[in-house]
Amino acid sequence: MKDDDYSVADAEQLRLAVGRFVRHVRSVDTMPAGQAAVLGHLRRDGPSAIVALAERERVRHQTMARTVRLLADQGLVDLGTDANDKRRVIVTLSAAGAARLDDERTSRAAWIARAAQRELTDQERTVLQRLPTVLGKLVGDK
Repeated sequence: MKDDDYSVADAEQLRLAVGRFVRHVRSVDTMPAGQAAVLGHLRRDGPSAIVALAERERVRHQTMARTVRLLADQGLVDLGTDANDKRRVIVTLSAAGAARLDDERTSRAAWIARAAQRELTDQERTVLQRLPTVLGKLVGDK
């Protein structure tokens, strides 16, 4: 394949396919995407202020405060106060939140594995196994 053999039209087809795939996989989720995203941020980045979570998710502070309250009511996060500013709420992933996040991710992965076994040929599954590395290169993973 020559360097110019991958066109904008090819890229658009990939973008559409990835979008459909992600939406379909998310259809098996048992928790809202916004709540799962907050749990994911807390796992990756550690405890965080509500304002920082709102900035990461590009939502208003009030919206994030509502999401955090729903997570706290379910026991998925713990709330505390900032040592330097007692008005600032610090959100921490609870053990139950980590387990719920693991369950969501396992459910998604299991759905993908079942669909790959059911719908793809051996050759297609081999291609699928290479996709994480190939897509990682597109976003700068080495």
